[in-house]
Amino acid sequence: MNTTIPPDLRTQQEFLSQLIDCKHLIASGEPGVYGRGMEFERVRTAVDSLITSISAPDCPETPRFPPIIPKSTLEKAGYLKSFPNLCGAVFSFAGKESAAVDLLERVKRGDDWGMHLSMTDVVLNPAACYPAYPAVARRGPLPPGGILLDLGASYVFRNEPSPDPARLQVFHQREMVRMGDTDDVLQWRELWMSRATTIFARLGLDAKLDVASDPFFGRAGKLLANSQRAQNLKFEVLVPIASTERTAVASFNYHQEHFGSAFGIRLHDGGVANTACLGFGLERISLALFRKHGLETNTWSSEVRDQLGNWL
Repeated sequence: MNTTIPPDLRTQQEFLSQLIDCKHLIASGEPGVYGRGMEFERVRTAVDSLITSISAPDCPETPRFPPIIPKSTLEKAGYLKSFPNLCGAVFSFAGKESAAVDLLERVKRGDDWGMHLSMTDVVLNPAACYPAYPAVARRGPLPPGGILLDLGASYVFRNEPSPDPARLQVFHQREMVRMGDTDDVLQWRELWMSRATTIFARLGLDAKLDVASDPFFGRAGKLLANSQRAQNLKFEVLVPIASTERTAVASFNYHQEHFGSAFGIRLHDGGVANTACLGFGLERISLALFRKHGLETNTWSSEVRDQLGNWL
């Protein structure tokens, strides 16, 4: 029997073991679901604070949303059409006492007990920007010049278990959203792609900005991905972490009128709003820093530590 471990998988396993041994990650028994140690959290929150300091002069609105959203928001956003395999729905028990007794018996025997649960009206949020669209639509037409939202570091969920420590099922996505006309939205995205390139260079990471596409589901998804690339709707910043291929640590997405039409977001003159969002994967950036500069932050260069300032 051939038991040779592919090089990428071996690298991922070794890096994950090092992270756990150093108490940067805390194993849960489920791939892609980890607790975080104190030093890891200091790095993650320092990166988050660095992004906040750079965005502050833009004077964005700063609403915060929970990590669950109404099921209807997910449906209206079109997520189930594009990524049904990544969705996480919330189920709960709503049966009678006899059903509860049977549920517990099944647990004791190690049997499946899922038949006693039914879907609720909420789902785990797969993208931090999703709750912003219906919230803004309820306010009425956008003001002249549109709006900018900084949604902070939100927990998001993707049903994507993996041995790769850089591919988590639950992670913090530092998200910002621009809503307005085409020119304003695209200029804002260009500004942040430039800012991101500077951020990663200052952190000493070997970062590359490149056109990208989302992992759309099924055969039709290939056509969507090709169209997304052809129109330059999505860019990603890619860095080495635990694979021979670079891993995306930030993305910059232009949605055109998709969310404006889906949620009824209007410009001040009644036209349909364009939207764009950017997301920084805070855990991935933190992992990239540990991978590049070492597992102990007190050994990092003064240049890198200075960029993270008093937050580290």
